[in-house]
Amino acid sequence: MATHQTKRKLAAVLAADIAGYSRLMGADEESTLARLKLLRRELIDPKSKQHHGRIVKTTGDGILIEFLSVVDAVRCAIELQEGMLERNADLPQEERIEFRVGVNLGDVMIEGRDLYGDGVNIAARLEALAQPGGICISRTVLNHARDKLPFDVEDAGEQLLKNIARPVHVYRIIINPARPAATPKADVSMLALPDKPSIAVLPFTNMSGDPEQEFVSDGVAEDVITALSRYPSLFVIARNSSFTYKGRSVDVKQVGRELGVRYVLEGSVRKAGNRIRVTAQLIEAGTSNHVWAERYDRDLADIFPVQDELTQALTTALAPAIAGAEVRRAMRKPPESLDAWAAYQRGLWHLSKATPDDDATAEKFFKQAIDLDPAFAGGYSALALYQLQAAAIYQKLDLRNAQRSAEALARRAVGLDGADAEARSCLGWALQACGDAEGALAETERALSMSPNLAIAHGHRGATLIFAGRQTEGLTALETCIRLDPRDPYLAVRLLHVACGLYFCGEYAASIEASKRLIRSYPDFPMVYRWSAAALGQLGRTTEASEALQKAVSRAPGAFDMYVRNRAPWFRPEDHDHLVNGLRKAGWKD
Repeated sequence: MATHQTKRKLAAVLAADIAGYSRLMGADEESTLARLKLLRRELIDPKSKQHHGRIVKTTGDGILIEFLSVVDAVRCAIELQEGMLERNADLPQEERIEFRVGVNLGDVMIEGRDLYGDGVNIAARLEALAQPGGICISRTVLNHARDKLPFDVEDAGEQLLKNIARPVHVYRIIINPARPAATPKADVSMLALPDKPSIAVLPFTNMSGDPEQEFVSDGVAEDVITALSRYPSLFVIARNSSFTYKGRSVDVKQVGRELGVRYVLEGSVRKAGNRIRVTAQLIEAGTSNHVWAERYDRDLADIFPVQDELTQALTTALAPAIAGAEVRRAMRKPPESLDAWAAYQRGLWHLSKATPDDDATAEKFFKQAIDLDPAFAGGYSALALYQLQAAAIYQKLDLRNAQRSAEALARRAVGLDGADAEARSCLGWALQACGDAEGALAETERALSMSPNLAIAHGHRGATLIFAGRQTEGLTALETCIRLDPRDPYLAVRLLHVACGLYFCGEYAASIEASKRLIRSYPDFPMVYRWSAAALGQLGRTTEASEALQKAVSRAPGAFDMYVRNRAPWFRPEDHDHLVNGLRKAGWKD
């Protein structure tokens, strides 16, 4: 009896799908289908044929192409994405059709015109890891194509792919529309990127033409390295390594590969008479994209105070710029491909929206970060802060249980990394929530001794001081926090505490203005109206006070019970009486 034998072969497989396909179809189904047909006719089919590919099958939003040569597959993938960049250049983001592409070389099974097996499955999983407009390839593909095609890559490390038994080492091809033919060949000797944002500060160029001014440019760069090193969320290359590039013309991509960093800071110093000008720009090394740039002009009376001032200005701007870039990078990844750091960043982004639904989504990402890396202290700290916020602001958790759980999580974070200033600051906030102001201040001040420019520690310290009766100091600390990180994920809470502090100081008009600022920025944030009502009541503006009181009770009844009918553990009795007094003047009858 004849037995059926499965046919197999080695093939290069390209899998592609459209990012946001459902959104595009929902917005304009007919136009989207027409544009897809045009893309097939004018770009995809011709490129596939040009590079000897065979279209195996298409779905509504995807396509599978087989190639006899992996070089042809990679060349076709790059040209497809470059072609899409050109077509999308003049379109608004919401109208762009963007492909994600995965390329793999592997054994496939043949059935009719279709292909099956891990060779195909891995290509599909690689496509899912790619960013819109991006290409992910396996190490096998890179090994075969790296010496035959000019392209650059970013190492994404080993990835566990769904239904694939062994981890696959993944690389992202960097698409540079400005110089598609001039990029260097793939470099697999690059250092692996750390699990948090990494930066190298190159020596600043002395533009003064005076060799004696070299110490100024070197001093600024050295001081910035030292200051950035105090941020627990950053991996900063030491001076001895970054200064090996002094006096050399370098490509930031090369620096990124050789030092294993995602960001490179470069700058210049120019002295003319009694004026000094420092320019700086932060670049994402893998893509050469400019993340941030600034120029600073100063009078040069005494170089050392000016150098200190420039260092503070640079580091104050850099930390939020890197944080913003990391959030944007994390948001581009599909949830199933996140690493612990990216999941943590996604959680912070949702937390910053200050809505109950986003708060719940943030919790899921923080738990995902812990699951992905149980040794990552940031996951525990963020989950602790979420729990305190969920209990204190949205009343989703029992306050007492949340306090105990958050303190345990914060102590776990500190136990994992006692030198992590963010973990120390989180522990301080957990202690403050229990009413232990003395312990809270000790921990936040310890955090600030480790990292003097850590915005979150200034924020926690400011709130603790406000509820400990030291409102003027607390408001100053909150002002510092907001200046250091104007995009702080906890900005809504910071603004709320500013309104509280001003109210406790008897600055009722200023408290009302602070409340309005919070409402304008975060209209769904439920906690501010009782402070508006109390301040308006104190000023005798009864009609406005009554309206604010009604919103305070109706929009956040649980919070009104917790803070007005009862007294939260961190409120001093006299501060609680002060709040209740203002609300009674607004018309509240307990």
